[in-house]
Amino acid sequence: MATTSHLIGYKRVSTNAQDARLQADALAEAGCSKVFEDKLSGRNTDRPGLLSALDYLRGGDTLCVWKLDRLGRSTKDVLTIAEDLHSRGIALRILTGTLAGSYSPEGEGKFFFTMMVAFAELERDMIVERTRAGLDAAKSQGRTGGRPTVITDDLLSVAKARKVKGESVSAIAKALGVSRATLYRHLTD
Repeated sequence: MATTSHLIGYKRVSTNAQDARLQADALAEAGCSKVFEDKLSGRNTDRPGLLSALDYLRGGDTLCVWKLDRLGRSTKDVLTIAEDLHSRGIALRILTGTLAGSYSPEGEGKFFFTMMVAFAELERDMIVERTRAGLDAAKSQGRTGGRPTVITDDLLSVAKARKVKGESVSAIAKALGVSRATLYRHLTD
């Protein structure tokens, strides 16, 4: 009896707010017969969709991902998954990115794969570092992220004066057109 190989897809987005449609379309176009999905960070080691995909795969099958970072964020994690797949006779196919193609953890291919995964992790770390540096620079210039406050100094003065006269915070908030929580936050500062 001949063994039939299957192309099995895995897609992952980091949050529920993100859309995996791009990955789903690419995996469908590649010919994946079944696709597993996770909606959580690649740093999370408990990924039920990935675990289900790994359990589902059989020798001769190929695990297909849109991009290498969908498997995991760390070099060690991705290499562990890739080596486990290859030890079970399962191929790994990456559709896009620097590592597009199929890789084997043997000889020169293993060295190349390890180096490219390390570069991908380094690139991610540099992005995080640049983002932090940018936020720190903005903060040092007096700019902060987040939603701007609706309470101006004038509104706060009015609110404090009305509070001293015995008016309730709810009534003051309603009169000024702000929420009670916002007003409480500014009155206690």
